[in-house]
Amino acid sequence: MTALTGVAAYVPPGRLTVEEVAEPLGLTRMQVKVFRRYHRLGEVARDPGGTVEDLLRGALARLHALRGRERDVRYVLHARTFPTVVPYPYDPVRAVCEEFGLGHAAVFSVGHHACASGLLAVDAAGRLLAADGDPDGLALVLSGEKAFTPEAQLVPATSFFGEGAAACLVAASGERDRVLSYAVEQRGEFDGEAPELALEFQRVYADALAAAITAALTGAGLTAGDLALFLPHNVNRVAWHQVCRILGVPRERVLLDNVADTGHVFCADAFVNYRTALDRGLLRPGEPYVMAAAGAGLGAAFSATVLVH
Repeated sequence: MTALTGVAAYVPPGRLTVEEVAEPLGLTRMQVKVFRRYHRLGEVARDPGGTVEDLLRGALARLHALRGRERDVRYVLHARTFPTVVPYPYDPVRAVCEEFGLGHAAVFSVGHHACASGLLAVDAAGRLLAADGDPDGLALVLSGEKAFTPEAQLVPATSFFGEGAAACLVAASGERDRVLSYAVEQRGEFDGEAPELALEFQRVYADALAAAITAALTGAGLTAGDLALFLPHNVNRVAWHQVCRILGVPRERVLLDNVADTGHVFCADAFVNYRTALDRGLLRPGEPYVMAAAGAGLGAAFSATVLVH
């Protein structure tokens, strides 16, 4: 059974207010007011002078579970939202792998589910390790991107992208943070950039994400009431309040503390929130929890992974 051997996250200390982010994007005062007062977004994590390599390095430097086990890592998967995150031929992931003693590993990207690709990468890593049959084999899932274009800075009418990174060490089995189930609902009809598609995505968002969470819970033999904690992707509070209402769970069970001052950190949100939960003692041994995410790009993906700590 796939398990998370270690999870680390890095969010740069720099912050921009939503007003500072909105100005170069040409947003109106009313749009900014909606983001701040309705969606409860205040600041966004940004490192203007940093690179993707800096972000990934920050997360890997904090992944203590990797120390001494570098040679056991068979695969490195970079989960990313956008198909292109750096100019060709720059390869920050391979460069960081070389720096941390992982040059021998097979390195590739996973990006078919946009912002939900982090959960897809964990599932893919577990499947690869299970197929290898090596009990000592490990996979490393990395996530982290720069808000380097207007498209990579704003989720229209929903959120702002923040910068940060996560590193997740995956094993084929383990005692803690075992994956009980993974479910994804893919919606190909959302492929395209027409404004009406974006509006329809927002309309179905809460129902589709709640359905993915319910499917994952069914696969794990659990109900929403059994979960100790929800680790969301950090789009905004309102969206998650709607999901909570559909699932019939208290809002307090969703860790939304990072939304207001970090922003939506691409594929890294669930892992950033995991570290926050772990550091605050919110995850207790034997208790199930869920990581959930949605992504829109080449279609849409609504995903959920149920784990037990």
